[in-house]
Amino acid sequence: MGKWQLVKLNFGRSSVHFGELGIGMEESKERVRSDTLFSAWVSNYARLFGKKPVEELLAKFLQPKPPMRISSTFIYRECKNNTKNNTIFYLPRPLKFPINYPHGGDLDSKEDDLAFFKTYKSLNYLPLDIWHRWYQCEGFKPEDADELINKTNGNANGELKKAGTFDYKEAFKNHKLPKVAIDRTTSATNFYHTRYVQFDWEQNGNGIKSLSGLYFLVYFEDKNPQLIAELKAALDLLGEQGIGGERSSGAGLFQAEWLDLKDASPTWENVVKISDKSAYQCLISLFWDDDESILKKLIMDKKDNSNNSHSSYEIQERGGWFSDGNIRRKMVRMFGEGSVFPIEPQGKLADVTPSEFKAHKIYRSGIGLSLPIKIQI
Repeated sequence: MGKWQLVKLNFGRSSVHFGELGIGMEESKERVRSDTLFSAWVSNYARLFGKKPVEELLAKFLQPKPPMRISSTFIYRECKNNTKNNTIFYLPRPLKFPINYPHGGDLDSKEDDLAFFKTYKSLNYLPLDIWHRWYQCEGFKPEDADELINKTNGNANGELKKAGTFDYKEAFKNHKLPKVAIDRTTSATNFYHTRYVQFDWEQNGNGIKSLSGLYFLVYFEDKNPQLIAELKAALDLLGEQGIGGERSSGAGLFQAEWLDLKDASPTWENVVKISDKSAYQCLISLFWDDDESILKKLIMDKKDNSNNSHSSYEIQERGGWFSDGNIRRKMVRMFGEGSVFPIEPQGKLADVTPSEFKAHKIYRSGIGLSLPIKIQI
């Protein structure tokens, strides 16, 4: 049995710029996906320990049971609820309806979601407690439908509101900074803007306290204390170097805070626990595999002995530049977070080495991490 941990990335006053394929410099995502985090983490492991140790580490990740699986990063937000400090951890909403969701009924009945579906669809991320109730416990309640209708009409004040369901974007702000690029040959100038994301913070005496930031889950298959210590040191170095773009401008600096699940929130231990062998799996990382037989098992669901597929997924194109040179990595397509499969997706590293690059292999992580869920079929 492996070990789960939760890692909070506290950015303090440092802004971040997280670009993705096709969105341009004037846009920035608020979080980092698992493949980007993995690449940055391993690159800093190589800086700390050298070529041979990182090659040995990558060889372990090429095995059927990698030493570590990581989720993508997601938002956390500190808030006060009834004068008690409380951390809200957001998780991606699965691409399937929760059990008891009123979908498919008559338009005039309470078994239809027409009055609130647009609001439901806008909830791309759910607070941990709501995610746990909807997808692992009793499911969707009539009171949830009433509150979503009230939210649609501009006035929600129930359990969903108190849990922070509608406050995801309160955790960060976007701002643009003007930049000037100067051509090295002609000295011609090009004026443009770069978008940054700033997480919430406050002054705490002589220091800074992060009120929001990012977190990710880690599952250590290999409990080797030396390897774990080395990986933690590499993550600390990554925090000093910065993650994402615009690092030369001071963006992306963070401090990593490692927590056992029970210390992060009592709910977490119940969330990761597999109690139902027939549970579906919701991705909380990117996932890639090139084995057609495995992909067929994931997509062609046979749990109900029919030819119907109850899988649901989104595809993300992943490309970009190699950090140590002016070289583009090969583009790959991966399954995105929130995708739902009938079995646990394992995944593997994708070789994205460009044909003209001979120094070493370049990998993008498609190693999956998922959580068990119950869905409406």
